[in-house]
Amino acid sequence: MMVTEIETRLREALAPTELHVRDDSAQHAGHAGAREGGHFHVAVVSDRFTGLQRLARHRLVYHCLSDLMQRGIHALAIDARAPGEA
Repeated sequence: MMVTEIETRLREALAPTELHVRDDSAQHAGHAGAREGGHFHVAVVSDRFTGLQRLARHRLVYHCLSDLMQRGIHALAIDARAPGEA
C-alpha cells in the first residue's frame, strides 16, 4: 500500500519517464527504526531533474513525500536522474 502511495505522488508531481519503487522493509526487520516505518528505494527519471544537482533532486523527492516521511517511511534511498543520464 505504501509503495502505491509513493508511486502515485511521484507520478503526479514529477511526471517521470521511469519510476521504480521497492519496499526493502523485510531486510530491516528487527532494526529499531523498522517499527517507525518502512524502508524504501526509489529510482526515478524525470525532466524535472534536468540541471539540478543531486541534493536538489533529493529535496524535490522528499518534498513530494514529506508527510509520508512522518507517518510511514523510516528510510528512503533515492536514485534520481534526468533523461539520458546513465
